[in-house]
Amino acid sequence: MHYDIIKDKFARLIEIIPAFRKLFYLLLDLLLLRQWYVKKTIRKFFPKNKPLRFYDAGAGFGQYSYFILKYFNKAKVHAVDLKTDYMDSFVQYAKLEGWQDFTAQQADLVDYVPNDKFDLIVAIDILEHIKDDIQVLKNFRQVLDDGGKLIISSPSTFDESAKFVEEHVRPGYDKDEIILKLENAGFRIVSFDFSYGRLGHLAWLLTMKYPMSLLGISKLFFILLPIYYLVFYPVSALFMCIDVRVKNKTGTGVIVVAE
Repeated sequence: MHYDIIKDKFARLIEIIPAFRKLFYLLLDLLLLRQWYVKKTIRKFFPKNKPLRFYDAGAGFGQYSYFILKYFNKAKVHAVDLKTDYMDSFVQYAKLEGWQDFTAQQADLVDYVPNDKFDLIVAIDILEHIKDDIQVLKNFRQVLDDGGKLIISSPSTFDESAKFVEEHVRPGYDKDEIILKLENAGFRIVSFDFSYGRLGHLAWLLTMKYPMSLLGISKLFFILLPIYYLVFYPVSALFMCIDVRVKNKTGTGVIVVAE
């Protein structure tokens, strides 16, 4: 599936209707289980009333930069992405919001090393897109301050659908592979968890795959989406609530915390 095409459509809609951005972020929070995992992990390690230096690596639409700037009282955020269109759009939005402690850079994570140190780095669904992932991890290690945390979310090798995503250079990671790569880059593993377990995967099918597949057939299905989600979202939300609270033995995603 060409996910970049779908993301580009949302990006154009945000450009046309700027007010749609906050609604779009809300939809991502409601529909994407990985955001539940990532935000839960961030809250676990970082109190909201303490200063935080945050590196949003592969920032995409800027939803995690947005979360950090809104949630934390004293946050400095540096966002990096290879795609200038998404980044430029969020930079303009940050200016309108008056966020003085936000900076952004268009760069390739394989080559880019920021000048600053950070307390928190997130790499959410980006490493599977990068061939030289070990170099990226080494770059992260170089700028992570003592006591800081790196949070990674990626598909696992149990995710059969990831093998068919055009933008991926690898289908995902198994536990041993991602841990070995992190340790070789100089990290210590704090925790490893499978996300999108049995119930989480069912929720993904109901909230993401099936609706996106229908929209790929015809945009007319967009009219039916409110009815679709009215029927299927409550059970999907229940599945996600359970998934994020249990220890999954396997799953189609991985959440790793390293320091």
